[in-house]
Amino acid sequence: MRTVDLIQKKRDGGELSREEIAFLIQGYSAGRIPDYQLSAWAMAVFFQGMSARETADLTLEMAASGDQVDLSAIAGVKVDKHSTGGVGDTTTLVLASLVAAAGVPVAKMSGRGLGHTGGTIDKLESIPGFRVELTQEQFVEQVNRHGIAVMGQSGNITPADKKLYGLRDVTATVNSIPLIASSIMSKKIASGADAIVLDVKTGNGAFMKTLDDSIKLAEAMVAIGEEVGRETVAVISSMEQPLGVAVGNALEVKLAIETLKGQGPKDLEELCLTLGAHMLVLGGKALDVAEGEEVLRELIRKGYALKKFKEFVAAQGGSPSFIDQPAQLPAAKLVVPVSAQSAGFVSGIEAERIGIAAMLLGAGRETKEASIDLAAGIMLNRKVGDRVEPGEALVELHTNRTDPKLIEEVSQHIVAAYTITEQPPEQPQLIYAIVTREGVQRLSR
Repeated sequence: MRTVDLIQKKRDGGELSREEIAFLIQGYSAGRIPDYQLSAWAMAVFFQGMSARETADLTLEMAASGDQVDLSAIAGVKVDKHSTGGVGDTTTLVLASLVAAAGVPVAKMSGRGLGHTGGTIDKLESIPGFRVELTQEQFVEQVNRHGIAVMGQSGNITPADKKLYGLRDVTATVNSIPLIASSIMSKKIASGADAIVLDVKTGNGAFMKTLDDSIKLAEAMVAIGEEVGRETVAVISSMEQPLGVAVGNALEVKLAIETLKGQGPKDLEELCLTLGAHMLVLGGKALDVAEGEEVLRELIRKGYALKKFKEFVAAQGGSPSFIDQPAQLPAAKLVVPVSAQSAGFVSGIEAERIGIAAMLLGAGRETKEASIDLAAGIMLNRKVGDRVEPGEALVELHTNRTDPKLIEEVSQHIVAAYTITEQPPEQPQLIYAIVTREGVQRLSR
């Protein structure tokens, strides 16, 4: 088998066999196939695409390139959730405890963030004492005892994907739906989940900017799940504006606590209930999504969801007192309002600009080596549809960086992110579609 023949085959629209895909990925991982040849193959995939079977084979090959987590010792159906990323994406902090309280085991491996804000691990580390470094034995034992554990992702999960992604990043082949789908799903499969719920973001603050592209990506990932025997459901949700009202690590933990009390913003609550209900259905704890949502609402109403969050935090070394008194979580020394310059209605908020502003304040990492300020971030006082008067605060900046030039730069990002009009806009849609193996269900407002 020769690499050049496989490049030519894909270039001409051919379908590679499982053995041919294995030859490419194993050869590249081992250093037998050079960057320039796999770059040529990736570009051929970019233009020619891959079949569902090819994409599934690529996914399995990348999953098999490193450690694979065995969760068979955990009782019950393990349902994982993955988000394609966004701004103010606090869902995992809420969902993990909410779904565990309903009896679906949550055994989640998460990473640190690169970009706007920290990842789930960074956010949880806002709680003093919280430990994310667990052994596999501790991880399994905790899920069996408490129904929930979150640990830092192993450094050897899907190394082939890491190497291939680095190559795609410098060869203009990142935006290939089969390669994106296999990258995401290889990590989920290697992490040992029995079933997967995907939150696929769409809009200006998302990786996929258009609804059509987001649906195509969701269909590709659901097809992979079907091919490899992992039932998979995708929810297409909006990232036209930040989710919720907090962007930043400790700020998002505080918001998650409020949401688990039933006092959180409606968009965050709605998305968590939708994702959680699908997790309950896949986990065998609800017959349908409507029943799942009602189960979850009841858990919030009765305080069981918040109780499970406290139990989870205590099991991993954190003090539940921080849940009862979230004001004790890390707080920034400087809180600066950014005011509206005109009267009207907020008709748009560019989520990506808000994310960049939060990163500049210290809430995210521009490079992997950068440190993160757990207290930094942005609180949104106004969202799409809200009335605002001149001088009223659109947002509050939370930061420990006191350079006036930086604060002015961030403030300009905020003002540019907001569109204010004389007429009120239509109520924004949060969830656009549900994608399952049966097809795409587009939702009306």
